[in-house]
Amino acid sequence: MPHVAFIGLGNMGSGMAANLAKAGREVRAFDLSAAALDTAQKNGAAKAASAADAVKGAEAVITMLPAGKHVRAVYEGEIFAAADQNAILIDCSTIDVATAKSVGAAAAAKGLAMLDAPVSGGIAAANGGTLTFMVGGTADHFARAEPYLKQMGKNVIRAGDSGAGQAAKVCNNMLLGISMIGTCEAFILAQKLGLDPQTFFDISSKASGQSWSMTSYCPVPGPVPSAPSNRDYEGGFAAALMLKDLKLALEAAQGVEASVPMGAQAESLYQVFAGLGGAGKDFSAIIKLLDGSWK
Repeated sequence: MPHVAFIGLGNMGSGMAANLAKAGREVRAFDLSAAALDTAQKNGAAKAASAADAVKGAEAVITMLPAGKHVRAVYEGEIFAAADQNAILIDCSTIDVATAKSVGAAAAAKGLAMLDAPVSGGIAAANGGTLTFMVGGTADHFARAEPYLKQMGKNVIRAGDSGAGQAAKVCNNMLLGISMIGTCEAFILAQKLGLDPQTFFDISSKASGQSWSMTSYCPVPGPVPSAPSNRDYEGGFAAALMLKDLKLALEAAQGVEASVPMGAQAESLYQVFAGLGGAGKDFSAIIKLLDGSWK
């Protein structure tokens, strides 16, 4: 049976590869971390000796890498040369739009089908198979990739042609970063005005101030038991990753001369928070910077 190559087994990639194996796919995985490879093997994947080794003979190649430079290096250095001409290449990394388009164009020049398909949902969704995929590429390539993506997520949406997936991701996460800061400020103000946080949540979560940042990821402990705020802001989506995505959004905005003052302010606040040691905490921990309680 043709296999799926999966390259990049970090916090997100590990769960994604495991869900493909759980769905009955033969997965051949590679990561620079031996521990990550051991975990992948325990979750049903076979170990590959290199990215090129994983890709040889694969019907689909899925990558989940830290940044654009890593994506460019692994595709141009190993994947393009090793990939079968009939394989579908799917990059799920969150990277800058320009690199996504450039690598996609390089794939097309070699007669290879490639899409950018960044994700939303965090580690829990990666492990649970409930990610949202924002996909850039041709309609035909999307149709070929969709069965694999649906085995890792619950929402798979074509955003447009090459690079559109990354564009959708940076816009979405800029909005998320801004809305989280606004939610934090509202809770801080409510408490200083004498409102109980649970009472304010019960009101605002059913009123016009409702947002995902409040109802799914409430930054104060209590109202949403599954939120990282109940675990001292451990786990979830690290502030460092939010900062990375905000920087990508500002870079994209500069490239098209879009005015994003709120996005720029959010980036500045997360930069301060990361610099003060908050990079590893969940991004909702920004509330501790805003209320002055961050040590």
